[in-house]
Parts: sequence; structure tokens; C-alpha cells
Amino acid sequence: MATNSSKPIPWALLGPWLALLAACVFFATQSDRFLTGENLSLVLQQVMVVGLLAIGQTLIILTAGIDLSCGMVMALGGIVMTKFTMDLGLHPAVAVLCGIGVTAAFGLLNGLLVTRVKLPSFIVTLGTMNIAFAITQIYSEAQTVGNLPESMTVLGNTFSLGGTSVAWGTVVMLGMYLLAWHLLRDTAAGRHVYAVGNNPEAVRLSGISVERVLLGVYVLAGVLYGIAALLSVARTGVGDPQAGQTENLDAITAVVLGGTSLFGGRGIILGSLVGAVIVGVFRNGLTLMDVASVYQTLITGILVILAVAADQLSRKGAR
Repeated sequence: MATNSSKPIPWALLGPWLALLAACVFFATQSDRFLTGENLSLVLQQVMVVGLLAIGQTLIILTAGIDLSCGMVMALGGIVMTKFTMDLGLHPAVAVLCGIGVTAAFGLLNGLLVTRVKLPSFIVTLGTMNIAFAITQIYSEAQTVGNLPESMTVLGNTFSLGGTSVAWGTVVMLGMYLLAWHLLRDTAAGRHVYAVGNNPEAVRLSGISVERVLLGVYVLAGVLYGIAALLSVARTGVGDPQAGQTENLDAITAVVLGGTSLFGGRGIILGSLVGAVIVGVFRNGLTLMDVASVYQTLITGILVILAVAADQLSRKGAR
């Protein structure tokens, strides 16, 4: 079962970095504030939630699936954490574990529907996205949960690094990327993820349970969404029932821009981090240039189409 985890296609390896470099050079010429340490740190803070969601999304897309529910599941996890603390009086650490448990349960539900009922991941996660949104609104009564204890928002605090304020949540995000990179590159389980995306039938014939790999990927993605919920709560200081409504598309955008193939089996997890930063850089740079947000959305859409087109061309060239 050959995989491309060790020999990525040129676009997956170079494209995202070249795009990020070009974007940084352009915005540096447009604003003197862009390359300051505080601004670059702000970019990382702004993308840390989407960046973490993108890890789970990458794992699923590597298996030739997709998860539309990640943003809404994250929002539900955040509401569970905050309301369990404020309304039920649970210790924040216990409440956080409960929130992660809920997001993991949604991952398990997605995985079971994909593996046992054999439903397409697009349809499954479209349904669970709406279910998670409805539960979030009902349970929270569409009200923001505030006055959270300091221990629940500590990852939103910053420390000084070379005179630049860096959020602890950014460190968590980067650490999770390094861990995911190691697991995908250096473990048998990581190689199985790539193999399932490349050729699930060959995986089955080799004696590896495709269903078990897929189920593990969806559950792990759910856990990552729960950690992203904690970062979201830490960054905003509240449990927001309206959170997550665009993060699913932002996460998919980051994965695609990072060079992971939507057809499965090819991609680099660190590319998703670069993709998330690319989106953050464009939004930050265009904001510094006083460009309206609608044009930021337009440019992001164009970048996604270009990335998918490049992936399609690379697939044709490899045949």
C-alpha cells in the first residue's frame, strides 16, 4: 500500500509556502504595520481556532471524506463547557472534559453513519451540522454565557516573546500540529489514514479494518473540535452560541490551500497550518489596507478555486 505521506506532490510541498511568501511580500509593501511582531502574532491568534479545526478536517479529507459539521460541533462544545461551569457549578476542568466528550460523541456519530450505514460524509455531516446548531441554540436559549472563571480563559492570555505578546492558545495550536505531523508521518496508524484515502480496497485486502480507521479518524476529529472550542472560549472570554457558523468553510479552505487533495490520500498536515495562516494573512492585510470584508471573501473564494484546480491538474499529470 503505497502512500504519498513521504513523497508529496510538488504543489502540496511548495505551493502553500510560495503563496504565503507572496502574500507577505505584497502586504509588507502596502502597510508598514504588517511585518511587525505584534501584527504577526495577532494573525496567529486570529487563526488558532480555525487552525485547530483544520487538523481534524485534514484527517477526514485525507480519507476522502469531508466534515461540514466541525464549526457547529465546536460551538456546541463551547456552550457545554461554559454552561456546565456556570449553571451546574462543575469545576472548569471537568466541564471542559464534558464539552470535549460531546464533540467526540458527534465525531463518533459521524463515523458510525459513514462506516456502518454507508452514508456519504457530505450528507452525514450536513445533517449533524444542523443538529449541533439546533441543540446549541436550544440549550443556550441563544444567550451568550459570560463571567467565566479565569481558569477557563487562561489560554487566551499572552506571554512576552522577544518583546512580542504571544497567546498561549497559539502555542497549543502549534503543538497540536507538531503532534499530528509526527503521528501521520511516523506511525502505522498515520500511514493507514493515507492508505485508506488512496485505495480502501487494497487496505481491506491487506487485513486492515477500513471501518476502524475511519471511525478513529472521525472520533479524533471530534476531540480536536472540542479543543478548538476551548480555544474559542479562551480567546473571546464567553460561550457564544453564534460561534462556528463560518468556521467549517474556513477550515476546509485552510486544508485545500494547504495542498491536501479533496480526493483523499495526499497532503501534508503542516500545509493546513500554512493554509490557515494564508487566510489570516489575507484578511489581516486587506484590513490594514481598508479593503471591505466582502472583497476579502471574494479573494478567499478565488484562492480556493485555484488550489483545487492545481490539485486536479497535478492528479492528471500523475496519471
